[in-house]
Amino acid sequence: MQKVTILCVGKLKEKFYIEAAAEYCKRLQRHCKLELLELPEYRLPDNPSPAEIQKALETEAAAIREKLPKGGALVAMCIEGKTCSSVALAQRLEDFAVSGKTQVTFLIGGSVGLDAALKAQADWKLSMSPMTFPHHMARIMLLEQIYRAYQIQQGTKYHK
Repeated sequence: MQKVTILCVGKLKEKFYIEAAAEYCKRLQRHCKLELLELPEYRLPDNPSPAEIQKALETEAAAIREKLPKGGALVAMCIEGKTCSSVALAQRLEDFAVSGKTQVTFLIGGSVGLDAALKAQADWKLSMSPMTFPHHMARIMLLEQIYRAYQIQQGTKYHK
Protein backbone atom coordinates (compact mmCIF):
# COMPACT_ATOMS: atom_id res chain seq x y z
CA MET A 1 0.00 0.00 0.00
CA GLN A 2 1.35 3.40 -0.99
CA LYS A 3 2.15 5.87 1.78
CA VAL A 4 1.03 9.43 1.07
CA THR A 5 2.14 12.32 3.22
CA ILE A 6 0.67 15.77 2.86
CA LEU A 7 2.95 18.24 4.59
CA CYS A 8 1.19 21.59 5.03
CA VAL A 9 2.25 24.93 6.38
CA GLY A 10 -0.62 26.37 8.35
CA LYS A 11 -3.46 24.85 10.31
CA LEU A 12 -7.07 24.56 9.26
CA LYS A 13 -9.24 26.79 11.41
CA GLU A 14 -12.63 26.94 9.71
CA LYS A 15 -15.01 24.13 10.61
CA PHE A 16 -16.02 23.48 6.99
CA TYR A 17 -12.38 22.94 5.93
CA ILE A 18 -11.73 20.67 8.91
CA GLU A 19 -14.82 18.58 8.14
CA ALA A 20 -13.97 18.30 4.43
CA ALA A 21 -10.39 17.25 5.20
CA ALA A 22 -11.60 14.67 7.72
CA GLU A 23 -14.02 13.19 5.18
CA TYR A 24 -11.33 12.72 2.51
CA CYS A 25 -8.83 11.40 5.06
CA LYS A 26 -11.43 8.80 6.10
CA ARG A 27 -12.09 7.84 2.47
CA LEU A 28 -8.39 7.57 1.69
CA GLN A 29 -7.70 5.10 4.53
CA ARG A 30 -8.85 2.27 2.25
CA HIS A 31 -6.43 3.22 -0.53
CA CYS A 32 -3.20 4.41 1.07
CA LYS A 33 -1.47 5.06 4.35
CA LEU A 34 -2.21 8.76 4.67
CA GLU A 35 -0.29 11.08 6.95
CA LEU A 36 -1.29 14.72 7.22
CA LEU A 37 1.29 16.93 8.92
CA GLU A 38 0.63 20.56 9.77
CA LEU A 39 3.47 22.96 10.50
CA PRO A 40 3.11 26.45 11.93
CA GLU A 41 3.07 29.35 9.51
CA TYR A 42 5.67 32.07 10.06
CA ARG A 43 4.01 35.24 11.30
CA LEU A 44 4.46 38.15 8.90
CA PRO A 45 3.45 41.80 9.31
CA ASP A 46 0.62 43.20 7.18
CA ASN A 47 2.96 44.60 4.54
CA PRO A 48 6.05 42.40 4.65
CA SER A 49 9.24 43.40 2.90
CA PRO A 50 10.86 41.00 0.40
CA ALA A 51 13.49 40.21 3.06
CA GLU A 52 10.77 39.35 5.62
CA ILE A 53 9.03 37.10 3.07
CA GLN A 54 12.32 35.35 2.28
CA LYS A 55 12.99 34.81 5.98
CA ALA A 56 9.51 33.31 6.37
CA LEU A 57 10.06 30.97 3.40
CA GLU A 58 13.45 29.84 4.74
CA THR A 59 12.11 29.29 8.26
CA GLU A 60 9.15 27.28 6.97
CA ALA A 61 11.46 25.29 4.64
CA ALA A 62 13.69 24.33 7.58
CA ALA A 63 10.63 23.05 9.49
CA ILE A 64 9.46 21.13 6.40
CA ARG A 65 12.88 19.49 5.94
CA GLU A 66 12.79 18.24 9.54
CA LYS A 67 9.50 16.43 8.87
CA LEU A 68 10.15 15.17 5.32
CA PRO A 69 9.86 11.39 5.09
CA LYS A 70 13.01 9.70 3.84
CA GLY A 71 13.05 8.53 0.23
CA GLY A 72 10.13 8.36 -2.12
CA ALA A 73 8.79 11.06 -4.39
CA LEU A 74 8.49 14.71 -3.45
CA VAL A 75 5.74 16.80 -5.06
CA ALA A 76 5.78 20.57 -4.56
CA MET A 77 2.39 22.22 -4.97
CA CYS A 78 3.18 25.57 -6.56
CA ILE A 79 1.71 27.94 -9.12
CA GLU A 80 4.67 27.56 -11.48
CA GLY A 81 4.20 23.79 -11.52
CA LYS A 82 2.53 21.89 -14.34
CA THR A 83 -1.20 21.32 -14.30
CA CYS A 84 -2.50 17.85 -15.03
CA SER A 85 -5.77 16.02 -15.36
CA SER A 86 -7.15 13.73 -12.68
CA VAL A 87 -6.37 10.76 -14.93
CA ALA A 88 -2.77 11.97 -15.31
CA LEU A 89 -2.44 12.29 -11.51
CA ALA A 90 -3.73 8.73 -11.11
CA GLN A 91 -1.14 7.56 -13.64
CA ARG A 92 1.66 9.50 -11.93
CA LEU A 93 0.83 7.96 -8.54
CA GLU A 94 0.83 4.53 -10.16
CA ASP A 95 4.14 5.27 -11.93
CA PHE A 96 5.71 6.28 -8.61
CA ALA A 97 4.58 2.99 -7.04
CA VAL A 98 5.80 0.88 -9.99
CA SER A 99 9.20 2.59 -9.89
CA GLY A 100 9.55 1.68 -6.19
CA LYS A 101 8.58 5.09 -4.78
CA THR A 102 5.93 3.81 -2.42
CA GLN A 103 6.24 7.01 -0.34
CA VAL A 104 4.82 10.15 -1.98
CA THR A 105 5.01 13.48 -0.16
CA PHE A 106 3.00 16.50 -1.28
CA LEU A 107 4.14 19.91 0.02
CA ILE A 108 1.68 22.77 0.47
CA GLY A 109 3.30 26.02 1.51
CA GLY A 110 1.82 28.78 3.58
CA SER A 111 0.35 32.05 2.38
CA VAL A 112 3.64 33.12 0.75
CA GLY A 113 4.26 29.76 -0.93
CA LEU A 114 7.26 27.43 -0.80
CA ASP A 115 10.96 28.20 -0.64
CA ALA A 116 12.72 27.97 -4.04
CA ALA A 117 15.20 25.39 -2.72
CA LEU A 118 12.34 23.05 -1.73
CA LYS A 119 10.79 23.44 -5.16
CA ALA A 120 14.15 22.62 -6.77
CA GLN A 121 14.39 19.49 -4.61
CA ALA A 122 10.99 18.21 -5.77
CA ASP A 123 10.58 15.34 -8.22
CA TRP A 124 7.49 17.03 -9.59
CA LYS A 125 6.10 20.55 -9.38
CA LEU A 126 2.31 20.40 -9.57
CA SER A 127 -0.13 23.26 -9.95
CA MET A 128 -3.85 22.92 -9.28
CA SER A 129 -4.64 25.76 -11.64
CA PRO A 130 -3.27 29.04 -12.94
CA MET A 131 -5.79 30.63 -10.55
CA THR A 132 -4.77 31.37 -6.97
CA PHE A 133 -6.52 29.53 -4.13
CA PRO A 134 -6.19 29.86 -0.37
CA HIS A 135 -3.71 27.22 0.79
CA HIS A 136 -6.40 25.77 3.07
CA MET A 137 -8.66 25.18 0.09
CA ALA A 138 -5.74 23.76 -1.90
CA ARG A 139 -5.36 21.11 0.81
CA ILE A 140 -8.98 20.01 0.41
CA MET A 141 -8.69 20.04 -3.37
CA LEU A 142 -5.51 17.95 -3.21
CA LEU A 143 -7.09 15.42 -0.84
CA GLU A 144 -10.06 15.08 -3.19
CA GLN A 145 -7.82 14.66 -6.22
CA ILE A 146 -5.72 11.98 -4.51
CA TYR A 147 -8.93 10.17 -3.58
CA ARG A 148 -10.17 10.55 -7.17
CA ALA A 149 -6.84 9.20 -8.46
CA TYR A 150 -7.24 6.00 -6.47
CA GLN A 151 -10.84 5.69 -7.65
CA ILE A 152 -9.66 6.06 -11.26
CA GLN A 153 -7.02 3.37 -10.71
CA GLN A 154 -9.72 1.04 -9.41
CA GLY A 155 -12.14 1.85 -12.22
CA THR A 156 -15.01 2.96 -9.97
CA LYS A 157 -17.82 5.27 -11.07
CA TYR A 158 -16.62 8.13 -8.83
CA HIS A 159 -14.73 9.68 -11.76
CA LYS A 160 -17.13 10.25 -14.64
